[in-house]
Amino acid sequence: MTDEKTRAKPHKLKRRNKWTRDDTELTILALPTTVWYILFCYLPMFGIVLAFKDYKIVDAGKSFLYNLMHSDWAGFKNFQYFLTLKDFPMILRNTILYNVVFIILDLVLPVGLAIMISNIYSKRKSKVYQTLMFMPHFMSWVVVSYFVYAFLDGDKGLLNSIIVFFGGERIKWYTEAKYWPYILTIMHIWKVLGYSMVVYLASITGIDTSLYEAAVLDGASKAQQARYITLPSLQPIIIMMFILAVGRIFSSDFGLFYQVTRGANVKIAEVVTTFDVKIYQMVSTSTRLGQNAAASMFQSIIGCITILTANAIVSKIDRSSALI
Repeated sequence: MTDEKTRAKPHKLKRRNKWTRDDTELTILALPTTVWYILFCYLPMFGIVLAFKDYKIVDAGKSFLYNLMHSDWAGFKNFQYFLTLKDFPMILRNTILYNVVFIILDLVLPVGLAIMISNIYSKRKSKVYQTLMFMPHFMSWVVVSYFVYAFLDGDKGLLNSIIVFFGGERIKWYTEAKYWPYILTIMHIWKVLGYSMVVYLASITGIDTSLYEAAVLDGASKAQQARYITLPSLQPIIIMMFILAVGRIFSSDFGLFYQVTRGANVKIAEVVTTFDVKIYQMVSTSTRLGQNAAASMFQSIIGCITILTANAIVSKIDRSSALI
């Protein structure tokens, strides 16, 4: 009886209080990342105060911090200014619509492409295709903007030369707003597709090959294997990428919308101006730092809310697929 009671008692794990060499090595490895986050992610958060201040140079001989702390509080006036801008509805529309399109394409195209490349029998050709599609990810938008300009220049652009050769008329691409939603979408896909495809392809390589072997023995086609094995196995990574993309729905790729459009000039501003472009324009043309900080803070808060909302919805449907 006593032996049975003894066996029934759960075994308590002995608590380890001694600092070991492994702890020291892991701490040293984590130290550079910790310092980086403190310097570039947490310390700058103090700048949030600027969004609630009517910043003025109180004493030119003093530091920025001194002038900031001695400036008058503005409350939510800086946020009110940004939210009541005349072009705010247009900026909101552009930012959300572009990102909705990008989210859909960034899920469908890379997944489909990753599945197709994973079915290529020649490993050499597969590696070549991956490298060619992944290379645009490393190119700066500044460099890309010059190539785009070489294609779209109204006078000597390559695209206009081809149009004229076939009997068409030159198009002033940088003054015609109707073309730019398509141009920006194509450029986004060209630059992001390779990176996203590699992420999904890495997940596909981790799928147990015995599942495919069993499917082949059962007579499953490639399409059926992709539908019943590959896609269900990719579900966690697809959901994770979706949640992260939703968190950036109020942000945009500044280089794409500003550099490629040659500064988002007035003639095409109605279709290329997003939150990031507008905030940059405010910073470069206005000395009201509080209003600029409020615009950035508004963007960050909304982004945080959207990612938490998306994560909450996913957790209700499938708890294991949620990030938090």
